Amino acid sequence: MTTQTLAIDKERLLDWYYQIVLIRKFENKCDELYHQKRITGVYLHLYSGHEATGVGALATLGKDDHVITAYRDHGLALARGVDAKPIMAEMMGKRTGTSGGKGGSMHIGSRPHNFWGGYAIVAGHLPLAAGIALKEKYNETQNVVMCFMGDGATNNGYFHESLNLSAVWDLPVVWLIENNFVGMGTRIEDSSGQPELVKRAISYGMKEGPRVDGQDVVAVYEAVSEAVDYVRKTSKPILMESLTYRYKGHGVSDKQYAEREDMKLELQAWNEKDPITIARRHLTSNFKNIEKKLDELDAKADQVVQESVEFADNSPVPDYNDLINNIYV
Repeated sequence: MTTQTLAIDKERLLDWYYQIVLIRKFENKCDELYHQKRITGVYLHLYSGHEATGVGALATLGKDDHVITAYRDHGLALARGVDAKPIMAEMMGKRTGTSGGKGGSMHIGSRPHNFWGGYAIVAGHLPLAAGIALKEKYNETQNVVMCFMGDGATNNGYFHESLNLSAVWDLPVVWLIENNFVGMGTRIEDSSGQPELVKRAISYGMKEGPRVDGQDVVAVYEAVSEAVDYVRKTSKPILMESLTYRYKGHGVSDKQYAEREDMKLELQAWNEKDPITIARRHLTSNFKNIEKKLDELDAKADQVVQESVEFADNSPVPDYNDLINNIYV
């Protein structure tokens, strides 16, 4: 038993376990629906493998804080508390979806949750994160912006511009890199002269946060808690890095793991550090006779996912009026 784990109460650990399992089951169902052509689009980017990073990081925020991310967004939406039904409806292009069926899988967002959504342009959301943080600073709040990005975003000009200005203007942003070591199909060591991405904080004169084990929800929570506290108290940005792994390809149609023997071996190694396994281990090693409760949470997640699919199936598709709605120019 670890002091760190015991400092977090059982109910919170159970909630994190449930969220991680729900995200995994939701993503598995989306993978299935995509191959059935019930979810359409060129790409579908799954969060499978990243769950502990999203759940642990978002557990540090309050309701008035802000969250923004790229296109691997549905898992984060669930972790932020957005209901699974409108998320699934959006995935399936239905009017009851979070964006009225007009955004699809890469554009999940929810104003009531201050979840400003996914963006399809690599690193295109980073300037928006800086803008939201500028608004909070101008209004003299203590609200924090948490901006998730992949390792592939860190070589984009938006990354430099956004982090540089956040340091110049002392903006309250937690810049959180989800480093799964492969940007689309390119290894990080082949695209970055400095593969320890968190060290880029030095060039902007901002605080360098830790590199955290992104598969361990407790480790993520503890590290991000410190980062959020720093930003909230100082109104200055911080850059940190979560080392995680995606269990599917860049998109579900990417066959890299199925076709390359080296990727199979790497995937097998990371499967042994699965976020679900680690979260379950935190609970079973610290609390007796909890396995039945965990099985109940697994079943609950199955039910929630199934109900979300039924809701989406029974929802109408957008019509012409939906097409021209919200157009202001």
